[in-house]
Amino acid sequence: MKKIILIRHAKSDWDNPSLPDYDRQLADRGLRDAPQMAISLKNRGVHLDLICSSTAQRAKQTACITAAVLGYQESEIKWEKSLYHASASYLLQFIQSQSDQVQTLVLVGHNPGLTELINILGVKLDNLPTSGQFAFSLSTDHWKELSRDTCTFAWWDSPKK
Repeated sequence: MKKIILIRHAKSDWDNPSLPDYDRQLADRGLRDAPQMAISLKNRGVHLDLICSSTAQRAKQTACITAAVLGYQESEIKWEKSLYHASASYLLQFIQSQSDQVQTLVLVGHNPGLTELINILGVKLDNLPTSGQFAFSLSTDHWKELSRDTCTFAWWDSPKK
């Protein structure tokens, strides 16, 4: 059974207002929350096949922290600039284009796209918070068939839960 885990990047630092959004790094809170949330994944027994991440600095840091905790090689992370502030429809198409050899996919990205995708896939969620994780199980062996009809809510978690 295929699984997808959507992760919103951890809390970013806003101390330097002249820094472009793309280059913002994790704030102290993000550096604290990201490892705790990765440990939560590990405690759930998550064995992932692929991490895909936005190349924005805060998403990259979140993906690298997650990979390190789960024993996933950082060099195997699939970096995708197109995931930076991607729309829900783009995220859906991106996931649908993944190899069927991948059973468990982790996607690290941004709002509002992630929250909108969760809603498109049939779960009403107002906001996926920073460091939030949202998981679906698929009733198909083919990523291209991902839709509201082929996925089931599995769980969701956030630092404040």
